[in-house]
Amino acid sequence: MDTNRLSPKMEQALSDQMNTEDLQSRTYFSYGIWAADKGYGGISNFLFRHAQEERDHAVKFMKFVLDRGGKPRITALPSPGEEPSSLSHCFDLVFKHEVDNTESIYNLVNIAFEEKDWASWNFLQWFVKEQIEEETFAMNLIDKLKIAGGDRASDESLFTLDKTLEVTPDDAEAAQDATGANP
Repeated sequence: MDTNRLSPKMEQALSDQMNTEDLQSRTYFSYGIWAADKGYGGISNFLFRHAQEERDHAVKFMKFVLDRGGKPRITALPSPGEEPSSLSHCFDLVFKHEVDNTESIYNLVNIAFEEKDWASWNFLQWFVKEQIEEETFAMNLIDKLKIAGGDRASDESLFTLDKTLEVTPDDAEAAQDATGANP
């Protein structure tokens, strides 16, 4: 008896997203290596932690497909792409990757909605919320660097930014958690 509760289209799309999340992990890992090579130990640590978070997302997709009776497919991954040329470029690339990933998640939500696959739709809502946090996290990186002076920041400002990111929590605060007393 076939126990797969996913359509072939949804199973493939979820497998593709699992691989995308794995590529995102490798991309953050490569940016972390770049930052470490430039002497930004705190920023590299932050990016390495984020690489692990992306890897955990890949595992969530894998487990969901398995739990629904499907079989996720691992594919070859391309290289993470271009190496950053500066901190501004690095943080801009992080933001671009998160926006692209958000569009992928939205595509999955659309497939689930069209197929009336409410189990997948419900599962994906966690990722919709996560992508809000991911984009906020990326925008905060860009903002922090701008405040420090961007690519013309002083060594002291970059040192402070590096140390700040080393201890910065990995998750951005979600808008839905805001209150009048804690905006």
